[in-house]
Amino acid sequence: MVGVNFFGNFDLASLSIWLFWLFFAGLVYYLQTENMREGYPLQDEDGNQASNQGAFPVPKDKTFIRPHGQGNLTVPSGQRPDRADLALERSVAHEGFPHIPTGDPMADGVGPASWANREDRPELDGHGHAKITPMAGNPDFFVSAGRDPRGLPVLSRDDQVVGHVTDMWIDGPEHMVRYVEFELEPEHGQGKRLVPIGMARVKEKWVQVRSLRSEHFNGVPRIGSDKQITKLEEEKVSAYYGGGTLYSR
Repeated sequence: MVGVNFFGNFDLASLSIWLFWLFFAGLVYYLQTENMREGYPLQDEDGNQASNQGAFPVPKDKTFIRPHGQGNLTVPSGQRPDRADLALERSVAHEGFPHIPTGDPMADGVGPASWANREDRPELDGHGHAKITPMAGNPDFFVSAGRDPRGLPVLSRDDQVVGHVTDMWIDGPEHMVRYVEFELEPEHGQGKRLVPIGMARVKEKWVQVRSLRSEHFNGVPRIGSDKQITKLEEEKVSAYYGGGTLYSR
């Protein structure tokens, strides 16, 4: 037989299992290094490069050509720099313990109110259009169930009417409401603000925002356009309400 004469006493089963283990080890190495294209090299809590970078090396640069005129992205070396000079200090000398805010945590964006330094451009759908836009500019969308909050008063944690809902901002591809837009009352500030739908409770006669007191609504970060919101603006808006859960007392 051809197989017997060619291989002789060679163990094909042993070869197969060793090839599988070599392939599997290579796959683990590849997946682990590809996973290190964001957030590496590692840093310590003071922002310096950590001494222990792990068992796997940081991968070589890879350039991604992004669609819709968003330019190219090279990682890991082309990452957006982390925020620096944060208003925080160590609570103890050792790492792994909480840091203490040294200023106004709501304004400084630290702790529960921290935000990531994302790109200051809107997130796009598959056609190159902004994903999150006001419902007023999307005639194909309407409220099919539940209470339409437009026109309802917005109540703060201390049960003060801080504004009235003017619109909802929707994620078109996902068919979801992402933000509730409201106009501030003159005694609480000026202009319109957004609140993430997860931080608002739509009632029958009002919209409750439990994370902020009335005096903090004027500090909600404003966005630069009335037609779209950037990824960086989303970070800051959501972080402000998240920080208010702890700091707005």
